[in-house]
Amino acid sequence: MIVKNNSKNDLRKRRHKRIRGKARGTAKKPRLNIFRSLRYIYAQLINDEENKVIVEADNRKILKKKSPAAGKTTPAEEVGKMIAEKAIKKGFQEVVFDRGGYKYHGQIKTLAEAARKAELKF
Repeated sequence: MIVKNNSKNDLRKRRHKRIRGKARGTAKKPRLNIFRSLRYIYAQLINDEENKVIVEADNRKILKKKSPAAGKTTPAEEVGKMIAEKAIKKGFQEVVFDRGGYKYHGQIKTLAEAARKAELKF
């Protein structure tokens, strides 16, 4: 009997593969992709038909301005607002949400709710 010791990142990648099999971004309804590293959180609007990134936002500049005591969900909220504003400015009201294999809580949930508040529809 072989026992596999899968890391959290391996399990996340498997979940993301499963999600990507179902979620496709188009020219009218792009895919909102989320990636989270240990320090930063990134969001992109992607048109999968042309393989192009339409809009992107991250919290690299935000974290340099704020103190580390601000926590991780506050910058994620800022990124959600930024990506929604940029998307609406480009003319996109609806997107397909791709959480990147991450569980829907914490930073991912905060980013999604901030984007919804800024009137981006999933």
